[in-house]
Amino acid sequence: MSDAEQTRQNILAVAADEIHQHGFQATSLSTILKRCGISKGALYYHFTSKLELGYAVFEENYVPLFLETWQPALSLDDPIEGLCEFFTSMCDAMVCSETVCGCPLNNLCEEMANVDEGFRLRILSMQEKLNALIVEALERFKSDLRDDLVFSQVAYFIVATFHGATSLSKTSRNKELFQQVIAELCLYIRSLKN
Repeated sequence: MSDAEQTRQNILAVAADEIHQHGFQATSLSTILKRCGISKGALYYHFTSKLELGYAVFEENYVPLFLETWQPALSLDDPIEGLCEFFTSMCDAMVCSETVCGCPLNNLCEEMANVDEGFRLRILSMQEKLNALIVEALERFKSDLRDDLVFSQVAYFIVATFHGATSLSKTSRNKELFQQVIAELCLYIRSLKN
C-alpha cells in the first residue's frame, strides 16, 4: 500500500471513530487532523469536504463491516438459528462503550438520513442490500418456513427490531434491555419455521 493510500485509510479509520463517538455533525476536522498527524492540505488531497469524508466512511468502513457481520449467520444451512446465534453472541460480546455509544452505522443513519439526501440514499442502498441478503437466506431455507411469509417484510422487521434494540440500549444505557429485546426477536425468528 502506498503512503498516500495508507494516509487515506488512516483518515477514514480516525474519522469513523470520531463519528461513532460524537456524531457526524459534531465531528471536528481539526481533531481528525491532530489525531492523524497530518495537515489540512493532506486531508483535502483525499477528500474535498467533510461531507465527502463522511460518505467515504459510510461506504468504505461502516457498510462493508456491517454487511460482513451479518453474512456468516445468513450463510449457514439454517439461517434462522444462524441469526439467533448471531444476535445472542452480540449480546454476550457487547461492551459498555457499545451500550453507551450505540451502533456506529445506526447512529449515523438516525443523525443524517433527514439532514442530507446523499446520506439518505446511501443508507437506503445499504438497507436494501441487507434486506436482499436476508431474503436470499430465507429463500434458500423456505421449505422449512411457514408458507404465509413475505420474506422482504420479515427481513425488514428483523432489521428494524435489531436497530430498535440498539437504540433502546443506547438511550437507556442498559445492556439487559438489549438482551431482552433480542431474546424476544429470536422467539419471533424461530416462529417462522414450520
